[in-house]
Amino acid sequence: NLLDKFLIPKAGTPDSKVFYLKMKGDYYRYLAEVSSGDELTDVIDKSQQSYQEAFDIAKDKMPPTHPIRLGLALNFSVFYFEILDNKSKACQLAKQSFDEAVAELDTLDENLYKDSTLIMQLLRDNLTLWTSDGGVEEPETAPIVADAEGTN
Repeated sequence: NLLDKFLIPKAGTPDSKVFYLKMKGDYYRYLAEVSSGDELTDVIDKSQQSYQEAFDIAKDKMPPTHPIRLGLALNFSVFYFEILDNKSKACQLAKQSFDEAVAELDTLDENLYKDSTLIMQLLRDNLTLWTSDGGVEEPETAPIVADAEGTN
């Protein structure tokens, strides 16, 4: 309610709007994990709508390396994998987001490097895990370079 009434309508930048829509998608995804029947269908729809709206804005207004966009891709792909049981869509979304970010790593803002590369690693880890479960062909991904200190 707080998100719908105040935060999302008053979000002044694409970054904040995507962040709040992602938060709404996450909230309904968590509810989907404990819901059943008609309520389950409703929360799945609300989660997917929120993620999709955020994703459309992020693709149009944010660079592929932005940590909020990458975090959205990570969570939206988990939604496809765990809630919708659509492993191929989850892998496709994670791989596309990872590959687009790798292609623009050289333009990444120094202040965002650690956050972005951490989320990119999580995307890649999920791809590895999901494709090792069988049934989904492992997509080719470019290597990622992370610093020796970790990511935060």
